[in-house]
Amino acid sequence: MQRRDFLKFTAALSAAGFFPFWQSRALAADRPALPIPDLLKPDIHGAVRLNAQTGTSHWHGKAVNTWGYNGALLGPAIEMTRGKTLKVQLENRLPQATTVHWHGLEVPGDVDGGPQAIIAPGGQRTVSITPDQPAATCWFHPHQHGKTGYQVAQGLAGLVVLRDDESEKLLLPKQWGVDDIPLILQDKQLTAAGTGIDYQLDVMRAAVGWFGNLMLTNGVPYPQQAVPRGWLRLRLLNGCNARTLHLATSDKRALYVIASDGGLLAEPVQVESLMLLPGERFEVLVDASDGKAFDLETLPVKQMGMMLAPFDAPLPLLHILPLRVMASGSLPDTLATLPPLPASDNLPGRWLQLMMDPQLDMLGMQALQQRYGKQAMAGHEMKGHGMAQQSASAGHHQAMAHQQMPAGHDHDMADMPQQRASSYDFHNGNKINGLAFDMNKPMFAVKRGQLEKWTISGEGDAMLHPFHIHGTQFRILSENGKPPAAHRQGWKDTVHVEGWRSEVLVRFNHQASAQHAYMAHCHLLEHEDTGMMLGFTVE
Repeated sequence: MQRRDFLKFTAALSAAGFFPFWQSRALAADRPALPIPDLLKPDIHGAVRLNAQTGTSHWHGKAVNTWGYNGALLGPAIEMTRGKTLKVQLENRLPQATTVHWHGLEVPGDVDGGPQAIIAPGGQRTVSITPDQPAATCWFHPHQHGKTGYQVAQGLAGLVVLRDDESEKLLLPKQWGVDDIPLILQDKQLTAAGTGIDYQLDVMRAAVGWFGNLMLTNGVPYPQQAVPRGWLRLRLLNGCNARTLHLATSDKRALYVIASDGGLLAEPVQVESLMLLPGERFEVLVDASDGKAFDLETLPVKQMGMMLAPFDAPLPLLHILPLRVMASGSLPDTLATLPPLPASDNLPGRWLQLMMDPQLDMLGMQALQQRYGKQAMAGHEMKGHGMAQQSASAGHHQAMAHQQMPAGHDHDMADMPQQRASSYDFHNGNKINGLAFDMNKPMFAVKRGQLEKWTISGEGDAMLHPFHIHGTQFRILSENGKPPAAHRQGWKDTVHVEGWRSEVLVRFNHQASAQHAYMAHCHLLEHEDTGMMLGFTVE
């Protein structure tokens, strides 16, 4: 660090000591302040405690029953350091069993926290995590099979802030809650009385996902945050069950993407707006040096069920008010060194075909349109739904046969007998390679350290599938048949699959036994909970 930069950085840190005073004087009294999650650091024994518990939140003047980690809603941000072991002591104070999955962390299968790692009500579990991957913003959430959507909707989610020496040398904004701001974005649906979160998994939600009409930023509707004038770092998590977010600023100022799921990009990427799929994280820098207030907002997206009010127009998420104190961070020209993509022609390959039962597809679309009208279809037509698997090409079937598609599973299901929605069992209506999730039967085994090319196909399916793979950070070769956008070319754990094929290069550096298999699944949580998930081992 040059002396000039050091002096500037030191002066800004000194000014930051007075920041809470300036901030309190600047914020409007009629709008809630943005809650900043506590940065949970290890104690002298290298441990942190995490309690899943019930609580009460307050929205629209009502007390609402919610769940959280170490509090009523959401949870702290757990700080980890590359190469240092952290012991996490987990306790379940909820009325039902749960798990804690370390989303984005490359950890062994018995630490990963998938659906096998059940913690009974009143039970405890301790895991030791020694991260060996670049600095990144990851997160933790439940992964109880059949209940993941419900438990996340109740409020269980928290961030992981992973640090390393290389990223700490950069002059990026790094004052937690001052110019380094974590943002967990979620939508909710409340009960008619407004005292609970109205989560129901029915045929409509099994098809399109659970969505709400109340948008929260760190658990608060449209809060405000005073920030120093200069570069502002936003750590963004789409914590919604099913909703894609399309983020932009209200005054069209640019977003500079510096990191994706698995850490820093090679260099900043300037974008006008940024799509976040469920489960995805991005870090962006915004220039607030002009001192003008602006909003971070989400724009309408063409996703079934997600264009209803208030999401049918730009919706503000956070009001940002720059103050006179200057920020300390900068926007570097280069960020990290990413290895070049290796040739993938001769790599072992796997084909994962995502599919929905035609009956679920048809009944789900009918229920959506009947309940909310044609606008909820987001421009999609009813014709074709229910016949999704018939539209796949012959070449597509041949590719599956050559890339370890399980034999003997005919996934042309167009002859399924017609049933009433009320009698149709949708709980296994979403599948991969013709099979709904079976916790006791991993679908395949991967060799540890072996680079593979996985093709995830959504052909014949008009649904969104944000596909997540446990135990790895991968590189995207193609998304829906196209090269990935510049800001999606770094390390990722979620890839966009929607109507076509996406290809990723994956490698697993830790073991996962059949008893603690890794998961690969759609991170539209209602698809995951109704079968669109598989287990696999690493040997």
